[in-house]
Amino acid sequence: MAEQLGGYLKDSMSGLGRGLAEALRVVRRNGPSEVQFWFIALAIGISAAFAALLFRLGVSHLQSLVYGTDDVAHIHREAAGIAWYWLLAIPMLGGLVVGIVLHVFTPDGRVRAVADVIEGAALNEGRIERRAGVASALASFVTLSTGGSSGREGPVVHLAAVMATYVSRWIHADGIHGRTLMGCAVAGAVSASFNAPIAGGIFALEVVLRHYAIKAFAPIAIAAVAGTVVSRLVMGDVTEFFLSPNTELGFYAELPAFVVLGLFCGIVAAALMRSIFWAEGFGDVVQARLGLHRALRPMIAGAILGGIAIWWPHIIGVGWGVTSEAITGGILLWQAVVFVIIKIIAVAVTMGGRMGGGIFSPSLMVGALAGLAFGLAATSVFPEGSSPATLYALAGMGAVAAAVLGAPISTTLIIFELTGDWQTGLAVMVAVSLSTALASRLVDRSFFLTQLERRGIHLAAGPQTYLLGKVRVTSVMRALATERAPEEEACWEMIRKGRYVDAADTLRQALPDFEESGADFLPVVRIGGEEDAPDLLGVLYHVDALKAYNRALAEQAREEHS
Repeated sequence: MAEQLGGYLKDSMSGLGRGLAEALRVVRRNGPSEVQFWFIALAIGISAAFAALLFRLGVSHLQSLVYGTDDVAHIHREAAGIAWYWLLAIPMLGGLVVGIVLHVFTPDGRVRAVADVIEGAALNEGRIERRAGVASALASFVTLSTGGSSGREGPVVHLAAVMATYVSRWIHADGIHGRTLMGCAVAGAVSASFNAPIAGGIFALEVVLRHYAIKAFAPIAIAAVAGTVVSRLVMGDVTEFFLSPNTELGFYAELPAFVVLGLFCGIVAAALMRSIFWAEGFGDVVQARLGLHRALRPMIAGAILGGIAIWWPHIIGVGWGVTSEAITGGILLWQAVVFVIIKIIAVAVTMGGRMGGGIFSPSLMVGALAGLAFGLAATSVFPEGSSPATLYALAGMGAVAAAVLGAPISTTLIIFELTGDWQTGLAVMVAVSLSTALASRLVDRSFFLTQLERRGIHLAAGPQTYLLGKVRVTSVMRALATERAPEEEACWEMIRKGRYVDAADTLRQALPDFEESGADFLPVVRIGGEEDAPDLLGVLYHVDALKAYNRALAEQAREEHS
């Protein structure tokens, strides 16, 4: 009997294994069905959540080790017991490690972050660089552990997108499924990082996919819930920040003050973003003029950060402790003003020095400090009937972060879920909406989209613009041997007049050429050396280019409204 039972179990397990293997082969060959995709979304949400938590716990452990303190959230309080030369040396050595990692594993020595995830979703069917992505996660891990003044959410989002890229390639996912998988991974990671399932899902839709397709909502929601469950099992069901007892809005007549706060925070957010971009440009100029090896750039940035930390250790790391003190009113007016300025400088040095890390946590800290400073000033002028200054800190925290991320909806939800306070919604929403509206006029919509714009990747204007860059002229051109193609001599005559398109061009470059020349077709050539004649490859008809553009727009609309 025992032998029969053992044989039955063995045959059953063997059959189950063969069935699973066959199912995986079918998924890889034909793509997943909708129900199968939900299970994949669940698995990737859980995996991304564990990656986010391991990253977070690893940073805390290594930071505790290198700085010799168990209270890394309030490391600025412990800094008095740390020798000044260690405060200087730790970020400097960390920067050297970061520089070496990026030099060896990336082609340009640049850390990959959320902007690259947005680019991958829009232009590369939900795929991003894997080797450079893993190296960037390691670089950001070292940066945050050794005193870099940035956040952990950006690296976590990018690491989750790397995981989604591996899965997309493994199952041969098309563009729609690849982008949705990337959204699932991001939702799981963000939800786990903040214990915020609603905000995690909306963040993936609002920031990464940049649309709210119904078809993508279900798997992303599954991944977000899975990420939150993992977070609560590991970290407990707790909020990141605990507010002072009274943060309720006093009177509706006070709402105009939050309108002014929103505009103020929009200016602060723009200052934070523009400081980073200026630091990046300045660093590029200095590096080029001095012939500085790119591996040394993060080390120099680390040395500058260490020098700042000797006097203001508040800039070290993510800054949750200072943010918590701000929204509970534990900081004086003059301190809040100084800390805002110093934090902006520190973040600009970190990112301009290519050390790694994200922008979300710094924007929360800067926003909380700016909001507290505004609130302390405003309530001192109108003390009667005013809300506590901590409410202004809470609203400012959301307003600056929303403007930087270009994500007013998900940021508002993150603020509520981080604090567990849903009673201050009017004040936060007013400040967030005005801040986002103003800052989006001062930069290209958000920090991430401006980063891409500076690289020549034009996503801020929407799909009607960036889709042109996805279609190469060689994929639309007609060969000269085909029917209704023009005579070769006519093509060469146009080339001699300078009317042609390069084979490396996309429709972004080609369509303006049609508008300028008024021609029905343009020759497609491959340019050789200065003394070599161009190779005539084919012809691009204006009508074919417009048809390809129309198909791309229709595909985008089908995905967004599916």
